[in-house]
Amino acid sequence: MSNDLSPVKPAARFVVLDALRGFALIGICMANFPEFSLYTFQPAEVASAMPSAAADRVTRFLLYLFVDGKFYTLFSLLFGLGFSIILSNAHRRGNSGLPVFYRRMTVLAMIGALHLMFVWSGDILLLYALLGMVLPLFRNASGRVLLMASAFCLLLPVVIDLSVELAGISLSAPVVDAQWRVCADYGITRDNFGYWLRDAESYGQVFQFLLQGALVRVQEFVDGNRYFKVLGLFLMGFYIGRSRIYADIAANGRLLRRVVAYGFAIGLPLSCLYALDCMAGYRFGMTVHTVAYTVSVYPLGFAYAAAFCLLYERQPRLALWRWLAAPGRMALTNYIGQSVMGAALFYGIGLGWGAGVGLLDTEVIVVAVLAVQAVFSHVWLGFFRFGPLEWLWRMLTYGKYFALRRSDG
Repeated sequence: MSNDLSPVKPAARFVVLDALRGFALIGICMANFPEFSLYTFQPAEVASAMPSAAADRVTRFLLYLFVDGKFYTLFSLLFGLGFSIILSNAHRRGNSGLPVFYRRMTVLAMIGALHLMFVWSGDILLLYALLGMVLPLFRNASGRVLLMASAFCLLLPVVIDLSVELAGISLSAPVVDAQWRVCADYGITRDNFGYWLRDAESYGQVFQFLLQGALVRVQEFVDGNRYFKVLGLFLMGFYIGRSRIYADIAANGRLLRRVVAYGFAIGLPLSCLYALDCMAGYRFGMTVHTVAYTVSVYPLGFAYAAAFCLLYERQPRLALWRWLAAPGRMALTNYIGQSVMGAALFYGIGLGWGAGVGLLDTEVIVVAVLAVQAVFSHVWLGFFRFGPLEWLWRMLTYGKYFALRRSDG
């Protein structure tokens, strides 16, 4: 049995997966920055009074149509796929890989908790790490069982929301009550909620908002049944990874083309209905909204992934792949980096642009942020083997030092 527990070498990586991860980062940033700019927190009358209100409304519809849920779907699929690669590499070396995987998830949970409590309340890493620890339970499951379990998790939110609506209860009510008690302790009210971070003169005030924000995040997970959705996507990604579809795109071309055809044919028109429902404030209730989400977001998200792979297979020499792969190889660094840049641009402890920027202008800023990250990642990886947080993550996971500079070792 081999005792080599080192991570995969850069040369052994699949560029298409790194590029797809970089592509997912684009959508993640587009979806998250309206919260950093505080546009999400503005009352309807404030948003409608902005000079860019008409353009913002169109932008909002397009985000619901093409972005909302789709890129977090990609990210979740890639996470599950990554687990399959860890198991495959461990099997090739003659060990189970599970101790390393659990250590990896434990470190990620720590990073996620720090991100959630001290940087941004919209963190997803902690949930990913905790649910990731469930994946080894399915490591010996057949492909059929994986697909059935994935479908069960992805469809279960519809059943839960229907049951909750029929019963007339709110599962997140205790969390919401706790959140507003925290708000009351610090003087955060519904009137100043949308401006608190812009007006914050110290990190202490930002931290006060983050404390209640952590509870808001729990509410979002409960009301959105996010844990079932993420686990379902993890299992689907694990199935895709174990099938090694990414390793021979040409041989799986027929399957991928069918995913593209059906995904866009179903996902695009239904995403239009989903976007309209979001714009109307879930007029027909949460169950209808969840059904709309399920039948639109997943087909379109899967279609994005399949179309990306097919384009990569047909045009493998495009410089685009290298520029997407660089941020993708540093996905953890760039994800946290987006939070830091968002706070620096929009909070009062930074430039204080928040609450005065419309949605369209927010997305223009996103383009600039993504460009900076792409250049930074490309230059950084020209000198170093790993992104800075990836390097730290590896060392804490494997319990040993890894040379960071390419010239070392």
